[in-house]
Amino acid sequence: MKNLNRIHLSSLRAVEAAGRLGTLRAAADELGVTVGAVSQQVQKAEKQLGRILFERQPKGLQATPLGVEITRRLTTAMTELSAAIELAETDREETLTVSVPPVLAEKWLVKRLSGFHKQHPQYRVRLDASVTIIDPGRSDVDICIRVGRESWTGVKCEKLLEQRVFPVCSPALAAGLETPRDISGYPIIYDPDAMFGWEIWLAPNDLKKDILRRGPVLSNASLCLDGAIAGLGVFLAWEPMATDAINAGQLVAPFADRYPTGLYYWLIEAEEGSRNPGVRAFADWLKAELL
Repeated sequence: MKNLNRIHLSSLRAVEAAGRLGTLRAAADELGVTVGAVSQQVQKAEKQLGRILFERQPKGLQATPLGVEITRRLTTAMTELSAAIELAETDREETLTVSVPPVLAEKWLVKRLSGFHKQHPQYRVRLDASVTIIDPGRSDVDICIRVGRESWTGVKCEKLLEQRVFPVCSPALAAGLETPRDISGYPIIYDPDAMFGWEIWLAPNDLKKDILRRGPVLSNASLCLDGAIAGLGVFLAWEPMATDAINAGQLVAPFADRYPTGLYYWLIEAEEGSRNPGVRAFADWLKAELL
């Protein structure tokens, strides 16, 4: 296809439109340019090809035999190009790419996506599990969910949910946790990447960190939650991460109070908004699920 480098696509479009429609005026109306612009592009194509494609007659253009054949092939090619562009636009509109923290995706969102699909079957959701800050206006991601204390600049941010923490453990361990101080009798499951510490829960209960027993250190919050389900110790969890396990009876929150970390779940969109109507549909559904 190296020969395509010798001639501009705009010139080929002018040749195709003029040959198919039969007049410069009709070609200009379709292409949204002036008659003179179409004429110049046709002449440029003929010069670059070194062949005459149209005879200029008083009644308008008359395609030469070569011009007829080239127009036919160009029409086929332009039709395919148009279909390719339409396919890309259609796929972009129907596919909704959502970037979400891995733990939230695994422990909460994936289990609820069927509900979104029932309400909006026209959208196919693609999940991108990540904590990296992404600008939806400069990537193929349509919408992000992130955790942070403050909103980010250069994007549109909306608070979804305040993060609140509370101890969770297996039903068997929970039987011995009648008061907050009783937690000293059980190992604590640690997440080394946590954005907060146990003091958030300890301080309001007049407890010091030295009462905590060392337990297993697991590499991420998802494993920590699984460890709590398995009875390895007590884990400081949060909503909505632990919600399903508690509802299923796999975990127990032995104390009613839940304490804010100062962190929030944020919904992040492109600063100028998205042309994908699925973004608004997903945002509305997500907020309803989190209520």
